[in-house]
Amino acid sequence: MDIKKEIEYIKVNNLLSKDNSYFIQLGSNWKNDYHKIYKVFNNKYNISCTMDLDIIKPYLQDWSNIPGHAIMLTRPKTEAECAIILKTCFYCKIPITISAGQTNLTGSSTPKGGIILSTSLLINPEIKIDNDSKHITSPAGIPLEDLRNKILKLTKNKYYYPVNPTSRYDALVGGTISCNASGFIPGEKGATRYWVDGLTFLLPNGNQIKATRGQYVSENGFFKLKDNNQIIILPVPTYKRPNIKNASGLFSSIDGNIDLVDLIIGSEGILGLVTSCKLRLSKRPNDYLELFICLESEIKAIELHDYLIEYYHGDLGQISALEYFGYNSQKYMKHRKFLFKNETDVGVYVQVPIYNGTVEIKSMEWVSILSNFDYQIDTNSIIVLNDPLNWKFFFEARHSIPDNALTKTKSLGGISIITDTIVPPSNYRLYLNKIHNKLKSVNIEYLLFGHLGDCHLHFHLIPKKNQDDLLLEIYDYMIDLSSALGGVYSAEHGTGKRKRNDFRKCYGNKAVAMIQSLKQTIDPNFLLNRGNIIQPL
Repeated sequence: MDIKKEIEYIKVNNLLSKDNSYFIQLGSNWKNDYHKIYKVFNNKYNISCTMDLDIIKPYLQDWSNIPGHAIMLTRPKTEAECAIILKTCFYCKIPITISAGQTNLTGSSTPKGGIILSTSLLINPEIKIDNDSKHITSPAGIPLEDLRNKILKLTKNKYYYPVNPTSRYDALVGGTISCNASGFIPGEKGATRYWVDGLTFLLPNGNQIKATRGQYVSENGFFKLKDNNQIIILPVPTYKRPNIKNASGLFSSIDGNIDLVDLIIGSEGILGLVTSCKLRLSKRPNDYLELFICLESEIKAIELHDYLIEYYHGDLGQISALEYFGYNSQKYMKHRKFLFKNETDVGVYVQVPIYNGTVEIKSMEWVSILSNFDYQIDTNSIIVLNDPLNWKFFFEARHSIPDNALTKTKSLGGISIITDTIVPPSNYRLYLNKIHNKLKSVNIEYLLFGHLGDCHLHFHLIPKKNQDDLLLEIYDYMIDLSSALGGVYSAEHGTGKRKRNDFRKCYGNKAVAMIQSLKQTIDPNFLLNRGNIIQPL
């Protein structure tokens, strides 16, 4: 039976139904006295909270370095405590910002007043594995890499969770869902959305929704909720969303049909707080082949990408990494003489999962693949990184690039910008050529690296102190060009507070209005994660 037809309204649970009138009364009598709220949290409900600015200070900035401010920090340990905090803020009209691992680069967890809700202690319910269905149920507060390691242990290394963003050691699971974090696997398999089959989340008023994929799908552009005996109609975004690696704003569909799970994933916390999730697992490879391929030019690297697309019949997700080290990367890279033959060479890192056979057999297979790609390719320029010393050199080289680039920026006194733009593969070469020409014409130092498998490369701009205005002009040019060529401003880093104008430029004022309308139906005062993606009405 079709579940969508069976359920007319999304079921909403009030976890605090007995206390609901208390929160309504609290809100009607509250006079901006945060000490009163502190007593409610601490004395009545025994929730960890503080107004000590020294303790709050580490939560005022995320990796974006955008400055923030807040009056109180809360650290709930259970979903019920989260509901209490949200419900209090909802009725008292207090802005509240969710803070997870604080690894985002756009300021989405940077508070702008009010209360911070840290999910770092939200580690219940315990992790549960369903080996039959190859799923895991996880709380929101556990670091992603801890979860990945726990899965390996619980399944005796048989299954794993493939999503592996660079920030996986610091990012919390709930945060990766909130921003639809992605890792090194090319294509849709690299992003969180592909692996999420269910969510439990709290609305801005603290009430709970449990949803599995396929259970709640909007019809004709709307969801219907029954919440506190009220019927709420949620309009879903219908702006056109490019079908590429995409972390720019809420999930949308021009026909108005969206799975509720997809709407929450990547919403950057403006629609609710994820407290737990159900994730699909994948069979773990027995080993990996790790290669570094030295090529003569960027054109040759793109040709390799196109060849592999054809070889894998359009599914580059069959390899687990295809990374690029291009223009000027050598200049900022440790061990460059070990990896490259000539100063103008570029590099491609490939990771290939091995389910059957050995590294040696897979190596011979790839020598054949690369020879068929280009019979003149120098096999001596292919470095097998499975050797521990080779891997050590490569690992240090890869991670030295951003550190050295940032050090150079500081020495010049400029402002560093790392772009996150992406365009469809059909416009990939045109976009890169135009940006290269533009940057060289204005004499701004830069380097290029990133995710070749997704046609998603980062330009790291390193301006001099007197080039700040020019830098912002160039950045706007890159955003406008990506949009004009069918792309978006953010493939993996999201929108947050920093890129709201980029969202408007990419999707238009109507798209902004759509999200504002959706937000207003469940959060009329725009309290939860205020300022992310959109400004309040």
